[in-house]
Amino acid sequence: VLVTGCGPIGLLCILVARRSGAAEIVATDLSDFTLRMASQIGVDCAVNVGQTPERMANYEAGKGCFDLLFECTGVAQALAGGIAALRPGGMAVQLGLGGDMQVPVQTMTTKEIQFRGSFRFHDEFLTGVELMQRKLIDVKPLITHTVALDDSESGFQLASDRNHAVKVQIAF
Repeated sequence: VLVTGCGPIGLLCILVARRSGAAEIVATDLSDFTLRMASQIGVDCAVNVGQTPERMANYEAGKGCFDLLFECTGVAQALAGGIAALRPGGMAVQLGLGGDMQVPVQTMTTKEIQFRGSFRFHDEFLTGVELMQRKLIDVKPLITHTVALDDSESGFQLASDRNHAVKVQIAF
């Protein structure tokens, strides 16, 4: 499994992929902070594609090696890199939204990649709650900070800085 983007959605994909039995999970991002979070929750390899993009070359070699891509950035370059690393017949799931983007249709066609979009997962929400309730996934590591209600303004500022926070909880 390849997860591009280690924000909250990408980190949740990692947790669920691991729980679902993924043999290997590789995560990419531009932020060392979020890549450290990905490592803490169980990725096998965390790659900063801004600093060391060559580390993806082995995964992209030949016809690619991943069965599944969770693209969580909404960035065309991340999608293209993820598609390059998918094996023929693999599946790409687009979760990140960053506006319209160019899609590598020729590569997707020649590799017979299945492409799915996912947004507003009403039907899956209950499944997520059940996984947490039954303690099959632990989302607590994603809460990087807790602030008091009186300090909520600074909490929102902190939450907007993805190099220092994943999820900020307001304590009542």
